[in-house]
Amino acid sequence: MEMNDSVSGNCNLLEKTKKCIEEIGYWTWPDLLVALKHCQDFQQVATSSGILEKCLDSIVGRLAITSEASPCASTSSPDSSGFRISCDTRSTESLKNSFSRANWWFEDLSVLSPDLIEMLVKSMISRKYNHVIIGRFLVYYQKSRFSTTLSDEKRKVLEIVIDMLYTLDPSCVPCKSLFGILRVVLGLNISKSSRNKLESMIGSQMDQAKLDNLLIPSPYGTSYLYDVNLVLRFLKAFLRQGGWRSSPTRTKKVASLMDLYITEVAPDPFLRSSKFLALVVALPDSARDCWDELYHAMDVYLEVHAGLSEEEKLKICCALNHEKLSADACIHLSQNTNFPSKSVVQTLISQQLKLKNLMQGTKNTELHRESPCKFAENRGKAKKGEGSEQIVFYSGKLDIPADNENLRAHLQGMQWRVIELEKLCKKMQNQMARLIKSKVSTHGTARSLPRLCS
Repeated sequence: MEMNDSVSGNCNLLEKTKKCIEEIGYWTWPDLLVALKHCQDFQQVATSSGILEKCLDSIVGRLAITSEASPCASTSSPDSSGFRISCDTRSTESLKNSFSRANWWFEDLSVLSPDLIEMLVKSMISRKYNHVIIGRFLVYYQKSRFSTTLSDEKRKVLEIVIDMLYTLDPSCVPCKSLFGILRVVLGLNISKSSRNKLESMIGSQMDQAKLDNLLIPSPYGTSYLYDVNLVLRFLKAFLRQGGWRSSPTRTKKVASLMDLYITEVAPDPFLRSSKFLALVVALPDSARDCWDELYHAMDVYLEVHAGLSEEEKLKICCALNHEKLSADACIHLSQNTNFPSKSVVQTLISQQLKLKNLMQGTKNTELHRESPCKFAENRGKAKKGEGSEQIVFYSGKLDIPADNENLRAHLQGMQWRVIELEKLCKKMQNQMARLIKSKVSTHGTARSLPRLCS
């Protein structure tokens, strides 16, 4: 391939090379590496003549056999000469020290160009080679090449590595390795296609990510601290691949991770309300059994962003699932001045209804022993708005057995909460009444006060 004297000379040499290639099965591993490097230097001729393909096939064949045996084992010839170890080179010395490891060949092949690596990996995949080992090699290749290459070649290496990783079984590529590649990608302008593939792979493994993985600085030129848009794209990829439907446990892990992330980014004074809200509503409601962590994040955000309009605050508060707040969180919210009054009232009503339903179930257990007329009378009173008073009254009359002291204590605690919530609700009604009355006197028009709580 190196001769340029004449066409006939080149043809003769090519014929001799092809004849030599026919005996490639008897070559040693160092001989294969030398031939492969020559093919890389003259890739066009080597490809058109089929020499490169035969070299790659032989390399992959050796790897497939030695993946379960020592690399010094015989591969092609009965006299074990087909895979002799030479101590003359650094790469073969690496083999001698790594017989028992599946990655003994990583260093030898890491010198290949990105194009040859792509051909090699495709050949390995077609031969059903272990995807876990292929993934490890690609990560090793990316790291080793970055210490000696320029920016343009680094970009090429990254794109090939990402594209090849994308063809593997997603479960065979560790989430930690993907985030490691992402950190490098952020500093290079790789193709949009490769970037999308990397984000999709990370999104499919969001349940394995850690908070530190997601705390990625925002792109240059933006004011907010962390790249919220990138995390939102991860979540979209996770939901798009449908893992949350088949595995609720994975979705709950992602929700717990996102609660931590949202709490972390909430104090950022430059984070827009639309982006904060997008993070809150990104996952389905079923992903969370309790919304206390999100409530805490909202409280922090509203406190830091006190200058938000009432409309913006309401949009954020409307995303809060009041029914999935604990009793303590509800009481805290009822006294929280950072939240709009409408949200506080909604929480009071929601908590009251929750307590009524719980108490009503216990009350009905006792009332079924009363006469039908008495039971109907009590239900009529409850419908007329005697809600929490009826709860307190009947819970006081319940005949709870001695072995249910825990239930008695729980009911007494709820009675106290109901009374406190009613006091707060009445206080709010009085304040709103005075406010509306002052507005009416100013504008000379009369308005009726809406009934916020019953």
